Amino acid sequence: MMPRALSLTVAAVLAFAGAAASAHNFHMGIADISYNDRTGNTEIVHTYTAHDVATLLANVYGRNLDLGQADSEAPLRRYVEKQFYLEGPDRKRLPLNWVGVKADADSIVIFQEIEGRKLAPATRIHNALLIDFLPSQKNTVNLQTDGPVQTLIFDQGSIDQTTR
Repeated sequence: MMPRALSLTVAAVLAFAGAAASAHNFHMGIADISYNDRTGNTEIVHTYTAHDVATLLANVYGRNLDLGQADSEAPLRRYVEKQFYLEGPDRKRLPLNWVGVKADADSIVIFQEIEGRKLAPATRIHNALLIDFLPSQKNTVNLQTDGPVQTLIFDQGSIDQTTR
């Protein structure tokens, strides 16, 4: 009797663990924006959950995209450039260059840069990445220009914020 009870317990634990692993209820992303003294460029590195990005792109484009393949980068780029941008204090968009993407089973890392410029105070950041698709999405932006790191949190109530 004991071995059967033990095997049922183990099966139940494994079932719950599997359900918990596949249940993905916390949606978050992070971006680091920093000035690189060596290159003179402002660098932006976004990291998002691969599953969330893949599901979003399948919804937007009506087909599954393999984010590890080069032909999937263009749809992702179109989406990112629409949902994430920076405006200078004059409210003109800053020229974000697309550097590339690194994808694995867990995460999507997106690289962008602004050539030859450090972000000025009062730069407006628009970050609606995945927020339009996942109501609970929270995006953290860590900004390092001069002085301490400034951390901004973006969600449905705040997709536009201004730097100090």
